[in-house]
Formats: sequence, structure tokens, C-alpha cells
Amino acid sequence: MTQVARPPRSESDGSGRGLAARVSLGRRFTPVSTEFLMIASAALMLTIFGLVMVLSATSATAVSRGENPMDGALRQGIFAVLGIPLMFVISRAPIAFLKKMAWPALFGAIALQLLVFTPLGIEDGGNRNWIKIAGFTLQPSEFLKLALAVWIGYVLMRKRTMLGTWHQVFIPVVPVGALAIGTVLAGKDLGTAMVLVLVLLGCLFFSGVKLRLFILPVLLGVVAVIALAVTSPDRMRRITATCSDMSAYTGDCYQSIHGVWGMASGGIFGVGLGNSQEKYGWLPAAGNDFIFAIVGEELGLIGCIVVLALFTLFTVGAFHVIRKTADPFIRVAAGGITVWITGQAVLNIGVVIGVFPVMGVPLPFMSQGGTALLAVLIACGVLLAFARTLPVPEARAAARSTSAGRGKVTR
Repeated sequence: MTQVARPPRSESDGSGRGLAARVSLGRRFTPVSTEFLMIASAALMLTIFGLVMVLSATSATAVSRGENPMDGALRQGIFAVLGIPLMFVISRAPIAFLKKMAWPALFGAIALQLLVFTPLGIEDGGNRNWIKIAGFTLQPSEFLKLALAVWIGYVLMRKRTMLGTWHQVFIPVVPVGALAIGTVLAGKDLGTAMVLVLVLLGCLFFSGVKLRLFILPVLLGVVAVIALAVTSPDRMRRITATCSDMSAYTGDCYQSIHGVWGMASGGIFGVGLGNSQEKYGWLPAAGNDFIFAIVGEELGLIGCIVVLALFTLFTVGAFHVIRKTADPFIRVAAGGITVWITGQAVLNIGVVIGVFPVMGVPLPFMSQGGTALLAVLIACGVLLAFARTLPVPEARAAARSTSAGRGKVTR
């Protein structure tokens, strides 16, 4: 029986396998992009800053009720301890997995939102937008913001070659988006609904649809918000309330004027951490929607600038991801998430300084509310997963040097 002689084993085979192993191992420890560091560092610092301010803002009222002054910060800390590791776990998720989760996440978020109309639902201040499970109060609409952004990104990515016609842009994005927003409006939470409208418009804008197709959803959104405001006497009263007279600090202007007073009394350097006067029952939502006023009072203009600088760092990092990516799914979903977090921060701060009427929108990362913090940290994890797809400068330089070396060997 004749045996076929095998070619001699080359030493390069072993070195080739060793090189492949080193490359595979190196990919696991590849340095992250600058955008990853910007988003992650801003999220972590804002979360820690928020925990400190929640402790300061809620301790006084807790003591007056005979409760532990640490209770508010501890409850917030539980969600931070859950959310921060989850953020980094999600940052390792493949983009293909995030695409597959688009439809299940949206259906799950809508189903969770519908629970507010069951016996689990809780009404507060005329809004029915919370559920209570196992002693914890959750706000499902916070997860709906993220699910909507990821879902629209996936749908528009699948239709990227057909975005020149209006029905391909509108269907199913606008009807399904309207359904999701309608579940929130049914609970009479106009502030959250406005943020969801911003998410939808942000996704459409970053998808690159033609301007004439983008203007119509904008007009529909504006008309819907105006109609909802006009048809509600309570909302119209708050919107038309004139709060420029600082002596008329009762009724609808009470929170706005006390928020301005708190920031004004802080000056440049503030009255000192923990020394706020407004948190002693004068500012009802000191730990929630008006926590920025407590920052201004206790830490002054410098503290406010630090908060604004951290949000700017986050926004710049996120916009770099949008600008540098070649994946339409990443661009649209990241655009929606960025518009959500940055736009909500602008709305909240605008309410505190008196630019906008009171609308019940929390400050991302910082306002008391475990569900809001957890949802924002999960959204940051998605942004970090997107940022991992960007080439880092070191990797690009190494690739160029490797290709140059191969070219010399070939010659």
C-alpha cells in the first residue's frame, strides 16, 4: 500500500498558531476608545455626585419624620450598585445581540408600562405612572425610553435604502411610537411623554431622512403637545403661571420661586454641603425634580458648573460615537439615547432656573428615583457597547505599521 508523503512540518505553522492566540488574547484587552472613557467617566461621576446630593437633600425631611436620614441615599445606592456593574456587562454585548433584542425589549417595556393600570399601579400628583412590586416603587416609562430608541434604530437600519419615501419612514415607526407614548399619556404624565417624543424625533433626525419628511413628525409632535396642554386646565394653569414676581410665592409658582431662591442664596461657592435651608420643607421635590436647586444652594455656581461640565463630557462622547460610526443602527439608536439623556437634563435644569414650567422631569443620574437611575445606567451600557466598535488611535496606528511592514516584506 503506497503512502502519500506528507510535506515537512514548517516551523512557521507553530508560530502562526501562536500569533493567532496572541491576537485573540490581545483583542480581549484592547484599549477602549476615548469616547468610551468619556461616557463611562461622566456616568460614574454624575452617579456618585447624585448619591451625595440625594443624601444631603433627603436627610432633613427624613429626620423630621423620625426616619433614618440615610434611607433615601441607601435606596438610591441599591440601584446604583445594581446599575453600574450592569452598565459594564452590557457594554460587552455584541451589536448583533442588541439588534435581536429590539422587538422583545419594546414589547416588554410596553407590557410593563401597562401594569400601571392594574392594581399594582400607583397615582401621585394626578399622574398614574408607577407600580409597586415587593415594596419597591418602579416607573416603567423609564425603560420605555431606552427600548423605543433601540427599536427605532433597528427598524430604520433595516429600511436604510428606503428612507426617501414617507410611508417607509412613518410605518411602523410613527404608529408604534404613538402607541408607546399613548400608554404614558393615558397615565397623564406629559413630561415623560415629551421626552419620548424627543427620542422619536432624535432617532428620525440621525437616521438621515430628508428634511421634508422630518418636518411633518416635528409639527405633529408640537401640535399634540399643545393640544394636550390646552385640554387640561391644570396644565394650562401651570404653563401660564407668571412667576417673575418673587413675592407671589404661593400656588403654582411656589416650587419655581423657592428653587430660584435656593440657587440665588448659594452664590459662587455655596452655603456648604448639607447646609441648605430650602430642603427643610420649603422645596417639596428637593431630592427629585429640584435637586439641581440644592446643588446650586449648597455648592454654588461652581457646583452647577461641575454638573454642566459632566453632562457636556457625556454629550460630546456620545456625539462622537454617532459621528464616527458607519453602522446606521448604532447612529440612530445612539442618537435617540443621547437626545433622551441630554434633552431631559436641559428640560430639568430649565425648570429649576425658571425657563420652563414645572413638568415633573427628573435630572438624569442625580434625581432621587431608582428606576430612572437604573434605566439611564443601562442606556449608558448600550452607548458603551457602541463605543467599543470604534477603532482606537493605538489600534489604527498598529494596523498601519503592520500593513507597512507586510508591504516591505512583499517587495
